[in-house]
Amino acid sequence: MTHILITRPEGKGAALAQQLEQAGYQASLFPVLKITHLTPSSTELSPLLNADKIIFISQDAVSALSQLKPDINTKAQFYAVGQQTADVIYEQFGVRAAVPKQYDSEGLLALKSLAEVDGCNIVLVKGQGGRPELAKTLKERGAFLNNCVVYKREPTESITSNWTDHWKSQNVHGIVITSNAAVDAIFKSLTAHQLQWLQQCRFYVASERIAAYLKLQQVSSANIHIAAGASDNAMFTCINQQGSNMSEQSKPVTAEKATPTIANTTSAKSTKQEPTATKNTADKSKQKISKVAVLALLISLIVASGVGYEFYQKLNAGKAQNLAVNELSEQNKLLTQELQALKSAQSNLQQALFNSEEKVAAALNESAVQNQQELKAALQKAQQQGSSLNPQEVTSLQRMAEFKLWAEKDYQGTSAVLKRLDGLLSEHPGTVEVRQAIMQDIQTLDSLKPVATEAIYLQLNSVLSSIDDLVFNAVNLPEEAAAIDENALSGDVSDWQQNLSNSWNKIVDSFITIRQHEGVSIEPLLTDQERHLINQRIKLNITQAQDALMSKQASIFFSALSEAKRLVGEYFKQDDDTTKTVLKALSKLEKEQLNFNPKVTLNSTQKVKEWAQ
Repeated sequence: MTHILITRPEGKGAALAQQLEQAGYQASLFPVLKITHLTPSSTELSPLLNADKIIFISQDAVSALSQLKPDINTKAQFYAVGQQTADVIYEQFGVRAAVPKQYDSEGLLALKSLAEVDGCNIVLVKGQGGRPELAKTLKERGAFLNNCVVYKREPTESITSNWTDHWKSQNVHGIVITSNAAVDAIFKSLTAHQLQWLQQCRFYVASERIAAYLKLQQVSSANIHIAAGASDNAMFTCINQQGSNMSEQSKPVTAEKATPTIANTTSAKSTKQEPTATKNTADKSKQKISKVAVLALLISLIVASGVGYEFYQKLNAGKAQNLAVNELSEQNKLLTQELQALKSAQSNLQQALFNSEEKVAAALNESAVQNQQELKAALQKAQQQGSSLNPQEVTSLQRMAEFKLWAEKDYQGTSAVLKRLDGLLSEHPGTVEVRQAIMQDIQTLDSLKPVATEAIYLQLNSVLSSIDDLVFNAVNLPEEAAAIDENALSGDVSDWQQNLSNSWNKIVDSFITIRQHEGVSIEPLLTDQERHLINQRIKLNITQAQDALMSKQASIFFSALSEAKRLVGEYFKQDDDTTKTVLKALSKLEKEQLNFNPKVTLNSTQKVKEWAQ
């Protein structure tokens, strides 16, 4: 009996296993992946409320999202990667989802309603990881895409090597795989012997993509069979179609039939041989058949009867099996007819959807043409009305420019308003002098370079971080001159008087000690507290310069820089690299042109007033 292993996650392979067992297969459920639902934040779920299109990658995505009970726009267009996913969407949300002919990402991207999605809000409800092609392509088509990750797939906690050994011991012939993640889980950490056994198995996969991924694991194409999708019916059809090629049920039956035949032949021979031998013995000895010969004959007859009865039983079993096969064939035909009917209904639905899409597209085109005509008419009307220049509009724009200049200090905004005013005056004669004054003002405003506040602030921050690395001007004390001990004691007893005098001199000298450093001028040294205060003063000055920069107070800025530069030059080593870098940076900052409030006068103001009068 052919043994089929179903690796789908828990709760998803029972129906397929039942179909296979009814068809005469041995089916085992062995999930290699587990599904864990995730809890996205409210921010991640919020795009569902304003989505134009919502795409569900799998049934697990639908189930996981429905458990969260989010606020979702049911008027949006729903999409499902397969028919079963679409059925679950209808059960959970009451919305009919569009289904592609090809149950994968490529099939979804081939739909006409997803071909032009420029500016559409699309939410992709998916699991963790997965293929990026769908999201990447939709972004390239101009869609605003939001990923809503609601579940993740993980290998079960069992050890892969134990899986393989267990399957081998169970004499597994075929393995059902519906995702690349399952392939990774199965082919992970295998020995060479285990890998060789797996490569000889038959694999039933849900798509060309999984088949290609299996080929990367060095599985032969002859052992890979691609179903029409991941549904139970599609998988069953694929397995059943290949059943005649992989099933070896007939061979054991033939062998069993051959065995009793041989036994019968042997028994028959022995039966014949026994009477022959008995006959020969009778001819030679001219005696009646002995009791032993009769007993042997009876045993031979009994054995022959038993073997014949066993053969008869097996013959009847074969007939019953043939009847079961015929019944399964009839059921398979009925299922095929139902499948064809479902495909026809699906095709009709897709055709209806396509027709509705065409009607919507035609309505949109008609609406676009009408809007274009109305816009053209409105423009013509506006042009006719604008043939005469309104002085109030000119005066209003000039006042707006003055406000941006004096109140907001927005020189670029002032220039933009004046350019708009110039464009308005360019269509009317008698405005040459006004336009000349406007162009002079525009050139003046555009020549004003804004202060690089951010760059200067960052330079000050860099100097601030280098203050603690500065090296103070420290004085190293010279070594004391070697002194000769004049009061050394003698070891001779006769010098006791001199030793007594020397001992007294040592006692006296211990009260006052004079240390001499020849030819060295000792300057006062800074304590650690004083050094810390100097560093803090420099940092305070630099911070003050930053505050003055942000508040646009140039005098305070330069005063703080000058004080910081003075302290660095006075208390730190000038030949140190860090000191040189800091002083160079401070000198460069002192040369910055901080003209926060340049004096600008609009010449066009007077010209506009004269023109308006």
